[in-house]
Amino acid sequence: MTDYHFYEPLGEIGLPYSPVNAIVAPRPIGWISSLAPDGTPNLAPYSYFNVFNRRPPIVGFASIGYKDSVRNIEATGEFTWNLVTESLAEVMNATSARFAPEVDEFEAAGVDKRPARLVAPPLVDVAQAAFECRLTQIERLRVASGELTDTWVVFGEVVGVHIDKSLLVDGLFDTVAAAPVARGGGPATYFRLGEPFEMPGP
Repeated sequence: MTDYHFYEPLGEIGLPYSPVNAIVAPRPIGWISSLAPDGTPNLAPYSYFNVFNRRPPIVGFASIGYKDSVRNIEATGEFTWNLVTESLAEVMNATSARFAPEVDEFEAAGVDKRPARLVAPPLVDVAQAAFECRLTQIERLRVASGELTDTWVVFGEVVGVHIDKSLLVDGLFDTVAAAPVARGGGPATYFRLGEPFEMPGP
């Protein structure tokens, strides 16, 4: 019989750290570009990111705290998402530093940018896949009692998709060749993509 460790997250967990982030892993990285109303570019990674709708595609990321990305997107209604691959992991990590709102994170971290086609925020120049997004909604999370948290979830409709043609094989995106990096638990744990397997649905 399996021996389970059980705890209630708001009580005594009996462990050095909460393992929830390590259990729900790996997670895609939301490398989000936005523009301040004065035109200052912002680039920041978020470890809570995913796609939530197929047609039209809607992606979202959660920001713990009302950070520059949320403020910018709420003001301008636009953002981009940029794929983090193994070759970009270190520079992505550099953009996670706390910068003042007037700082261009692209320049501070040495990341080249290129213009998007449909939205104003720039793309990471060397990202092999990127989405141009328009804001659909911003939701502030609540706990079960109804109390507001300090976490803001930003959702955006993907209105433009950029793909490095070398990653298209017979019209399909080659996720393995892209070598995306994903987020794990703890302050510094990341994952490389593992071996894929096929399992058709019933």
